[in-house]
Amino acid sequence: MSQQINLFNPVFLKQKKIFSAATLLQAAALVLLGSGLVATYASLQSAGLSKDERTVVAQLHAAVTQAARLRAEALAPPRNKALEEELAKTEADVKSRLQIGAILQSSDFGNTEGYSAYLVAFARQIPQNLWLTGFSIGGAGNEIALQGRTLKPELLPLYVSRLKREPVMQGKSFSMLQMQAPAPDSAEQGKPGAARPGLSPPYLEFNLSSSGMPAGAAGGKDK
Repeated sequence: MSQQINLFNPVFLKQKKIFSAATLLQAAALVLLGSGLVATYASLQSAGLSKDERTVVAQLHAAVTQAARLRAEALAPPRNKALEEELAKTEADVKSRLQIGAILQSSDFGNTEGYSAYLVAFARQIPQNLWLTGFSIGGAGNEIALQGRTLKPELLPLYVSRLKREPVMQGKSFSMLQMQAPAPDSAEQGKPGAARPGLSPPYLEFNLSSSGMPAGAAGGKDK
């Protein structure tokens, strides 16, 4: 009586690597972030930058390149927790440097020569729902004023606490704070999407300054 022996074993089949939806979304997000960087980088390159500004842009480009490399390595199994933590830090650095790029492109800030370390510190520690609209630095960095807006007043103490972690902010403190609802802009009334008369915008404006800087001095830079 003949017997048939099945020599096929599914174990020996080449297994396909299937990435989760979350992994694919993360990869897509990184591609979009890289695309945004390219546009920002090209814009900054054509703007006639100072030495410090070119340094910040170069650091931003290097950070995104490193983030792309780490993302590719993190996606390759087995998962490396230490590598994923390094990737998270690098991507956070990329985000902060993109914020710096936005500051550098704003004509409101004028010359930024010699202030790249402060720009990095200010941008890196900004919490969500808070943003800067101006700043001023004088007295070799001992006099600092920040001007901005926030959707939540409790974010301002958090921002100040975060800034104290930055090396460039060591030994510096803020002693004056002004916070108020923005005054209605009559020029905006009647435009589509403008707030109705008598209603304030959903954010608060703030002025934060050291003891040697007059309140409301933010918006430029003094040497």
